[in-house]
Amino acid sequence: MIKKLAIVVGALLVFGGAFVLRNSGDRVPADGSERTGAEARVAEDSGAETNGAGETAADDLGAMATSRLPRLVDLGSDKCIPCKQMAPILEELRAEYRGALVVEFIDVWKDPKAGEPYGIRVIPTQVFIDADGQERFRHEGFFAKEAILAKWAELGVALPERAVSVQS
Repeated sequence: MIKKLAIVVGALLVFGGAFVLRNSGDRVPADGSERTGAEARVAEDSGAETNGAGETAADDLGAMATSRLPRLVDLGSDKCIPCKQMAPILEELRAEYRGALVVEFIDVWKDPKAGEPYGIRVIPTQVFIDADGQERFRHEGFFAKEAILAKWAELGVALPERAVSVQS
């Protein structure tokens, strides 16, 4: 009886979360810009400075520079426990492989529309996209840094040992 109740409660939580994601409506970024979550993260990864309108002087250059790089897109929330565990890993990857790998985080609870194109079922979900823009693999749940790097290697994407040295 308890097992059945747990299954029903779990199913309700999953479907309730999916309903909230699907029906949460349009949201404008906190800075008032019209930039989507993904666009803001690409500009951030390119190191470009934004003006008050959310535009960067190097928008075109940043987009061109990152458009031919493999991307790791992590879809999650800053509230879920496995997502919080992924955050430092994503930051390390972003810092260590800057210029060789674009690492994006999309908070699908804060910006549901930004996550819609990925058709995720659970969070966190990591989507591996090659330099040609093709999805090559996706993983649901926590994914350790070593496993992420091993998956890139398995997919034939040769990342440098460390693209950028990180100072402690």
